[in-house]
Amino acid sequence: MATNYSYVKAPNLSIKTADGTVYAYRELGEKKGIPVIFFTHLSANLDNWDPRVVDGIAKKHWVIAFDNKGVGLSSGKVPDTIEQMARDALTFIHALGFEQIDILSFSMGGMIAQELLAIEPRLVRKLVLSGTGPRGGEGIEHVTKLSDRDLIRAIFTLRDIKTYLFFTRTDHGKQKAKEFLVRLKERKEARDKQISIKGYRRQLKAIHEWGMAKPADLSKITQPTLVVNGDDDRMVPTPNSYDLAQRIPNSKLIIYKDSGHGGIFQYHDEFVKSVIAFFR
Repeated sequence: MATNYSYVKAPNLSIKTADGTVYAYRELGEKKGIPVIFFTHLSANLDNWDPRVVDGIAKKHWVIAFDNKGVGLSSGKVPDTIEQMARDALTFIHALGFEQIDILSFSMGGMIAQELLAIEPRLVRKLVLSGTGPRGGEGIEHVTKLSDRDLIRAIFTLRDIKTYLFFTRTDHGKQKAKEFLVRLKERKEARDKQISIKGYRRQLKAIHEWGMAKPADLSKITQPTLVVNGDDDRMVPTPNSYDLAQRIPNSKLIIYKDSGHGGIFQYHDEFVKSVIAFFR
């Protein structure tokens, strides 16, 4: 049965896995076919997905977004490695009983998705990697330094850190940042919990180690893959997207002009159309 509400009205659901962890999630769209599982970014909870992206894709697909272990309304301790995050994601997906999924990932979520594919490749039919990079990718080891610097900047300017991390500082980028942040506040009730400072630092550690790790053999990813980014991503530098597209055999690359790490939110209409066409 199709749900008739938007993401901002979707109820918070939960499932307890065999290891005792309770995972929080929201779902949207008609519950049939292969579900699209959303893998999210550093520090993010369920409220950090752009409702325009979720609603748009849910018009054609069954969409599920979830809180990583230890984040938001999910229980447990935040892992400090990307590999463990991938194993936890697998635990959640198996608990829901899925035998095959599509993945839409963003930033750290794209790193988790790559690790998941290395562990259980047959689970995934198609893959979207947005605003992310490969293991050992250019500049990924600097995410902690960049995030700390922009956090201080955000505090002193009384702005959300995503203004700086996700968007360019052009007039167009600044306007799109404002619009995005307004959309994230559309949900008024049953909002998710923020990540703890300790959990946030553990995620940063995981990303840093991912950036310092030995590159993986991405030719083993045989699934159709859509790689997406802005042309000026400061957080996970845009050359990483070109690298992914070169090294993953069956891939397509989309780069949005005058946009940064959050290009998929800045160009949400175009992104949704591309993803729907890709997941057919």
